[in-house]
Amino acid sequence: MITKLATMSRKSRSAPDQAQDIQADDEIEYVSKSQMKRDVEALQDLGVELIGLSKLQLKKLDLPDALLVAIKDAQKITANGAIKRQRQYIGRLMRDIDPAPIQALLDSLRGDNDKQNAWLHQLERTRDELVADDKAVAKLIEEHPQIDIQQLRTMVRNARAERAAQKPPKHFRSLFQFLKELYPEPALLASSDDEDDEEDDE
Repeated sequence: MITKLATMSRKSRSAPDQAQDIQADDEIEYVSKSQMKRDVEALQDLGVELIGLSKLQLKKLDLPDALLVAIKDAQKITANGAIKRQRQYIGRLMRDIDPAPIQALLDSLRGDNDKQNAWLHQLERTRDELVADDKAVAKLIEEHPQIDIQQLRTMVRNARAERAAQKPPKHFRSLFQFLKELYPEPALLASSDDEDDEEDDE
């Protein structure tokens, strides 16, 4: 009798247990499919970012020929429907390559953009200081004795005059251009290095 009851007890538990196991399997499968979908979308997004890269930047990645051709074709497409299909095609090609080097390069390029923004903000601050204070002018001349001092003083004087008269900032902008030539742009330096590498390869 005890054996029968034990058997019945095991049978009574087996059905719910099996149902829970099936439910757990379904949840695991659901999560897996969702993750796979997210991974595919992430790869497509990464491939879309490649479309905005230059020839020299793409060369650094050593991409498969099929993917490189697809990216170059996408750069030439203007129709919305066609570019959407091309992006999806690039996303499919991305599944066959290691995305890590691509992500690393894109992260590096974002860092370059941050440097460029910081550079522009620094130029703006320097220009404001020059217009506001003669001490800033003297400091700049001391740090860069090779600059055209007369030109600098003239631009600063004209920028102050037009600001006082509330005129359009023509000389104010000229002063900014003067500083851009004095302090090299980070992006231009990187581009110059790329061009040197290109010439060495040839």
